[in-house]
Amino acid sequence: MGKTIAEKIISEHVGRDVNSGDIVVAKVDIAMVQDGTGPLAVDEFCTMGFDVLKAPNSILFIDHASPSPRKELSNAQKKLRDFSKKTGAILSDIGEGVSHQILVEKYVKPGDLVVGADSHTCTSGALGAFATGMGSTDVALAFGLGKVWLKVPASLKFVLNGKIPDGVFSKDIILHIIGLIGADGANYKVMEFEGEVIEQISQEARFTITNMAIEAGAKSGIIAPDEKTRAFLRSYGRESDYREIKSDPDAVYEKIYEIDVSNLEPVVALPHTVDNTKSISEVEGIKIDQVFIGTCTNGRLEDLRVAASILKGREKHPDVRLIVIPASKDVYLKALEEGLIKIFVESGATVLAPGCGPCVGVHQGVLGDGERVLSTQNRNFKGRMGNPKAEIFLASPATAAASAITGKITDPRKFLV
Repeated sequence: MGKTIAEKIISEHVGRDVNSGDIVVAKVDIAMVQDGTGPLAVDEFCTMGFDVLKAPNSILFIDHASPSPRKELSNAQKKLRDFSKKTGAILSDIGEGVSHQILVEKYVKPGDLVVGADSHTCTSGALGAFATGMGSTDVALAFGLGKVWLKVPASLKFVLNGKIPDGVFSKDIILHIIGLIGADGANYKVMEFEGEVIEQISQEARFTITNMAIEAGAKSGIIAPDEKTRAFLRSYGRESDYREIKSDPDAVYEKIYEIDVSNLEPVVALPHTVDNTKSISEVEGIKIDQVFIGTCTNGRLEDLRVAASILKGREKHPDVRLIVIPASKDVYLKALEEGLIKIFVESGATVLAPGCGPCVGVHQGVLGDGERVLSTQNRNFKGRMGNPKAEIFLASPATAAASAITGKITDPRKFLV
């Protein structure tokens, strides 16, 4: 019987053949925490008596409150910096960017097993890795033992076919899928994506799709690496990290979804759940107070290019606050070189340092009571951006940029030529 990509990767890291449903202890290639989850992981690491890191790459990211807005968070971040100096853990400090973007730029390679104390660790699955979020204690064990226990998840296959319509992007596609199967539709499953659409889109767009697998409850999202993956790694001087790994033709899936995107419109997720999705024609005209373009979902260079192409030569609506945050320092520098930052500033946007920014609601762009934001992030739960009395709508960078101009949710196809 054939194996899925996930079963192959986990088998390699266990040292024997495993199948979905098996309980295993697997070696990890990368273990990471961020400044929200890291302090607890450090405490647990010490409480369990570890003093040496065993994971090949143990990484601490300071990105969720970057830079820190108050002393309590500063002290938590200091704990991570001190731990890095003591143990040799890799430290990614303020200004470097969002963990999930840096992971794919610098560290993750096809076939890796990646665990992170952050639910959107599944982003890295677009490189053909098994990447999953875990609790701080689990990751502390990964730091100390170099391995973790897990149940091998069953896989769902999503075959995405058709020609992507103008004005529709990978964010619209994954929002459509989540709306279709529900927020628990892939609970503890692997969402494996393939088909004509995956072949059409860029490696950057693939990251958006795997990033949001967790929003359907998935343990991981994964895409088989191909020449676009190789080119992406080459662009960061890592072509030697490339390898082919794909599911066997006779691999067993719990369910296979065939989805044609040819007639898909831009999609918006309404408050307060990601699966509360509507087509743009159903929600166009809703007034908004803030637009946020960035995050680990849509803060990559391709996303900024799309937004800038709409905002160029135009100004944001006077009643809208527009915040733009590149996902990493590398993205920021490239956006500067291409003149994208200039376009954003001239349009009236506030451009902030690489990091998570408003997405986690601890600083930068916290909403007022009754306000609405249209954001390119991955979650719209009540209170997610710092105020439970505010409303969060999710959409693509194109929809976000168009809406920033008009002051209301707007079909981006009106601005794309």
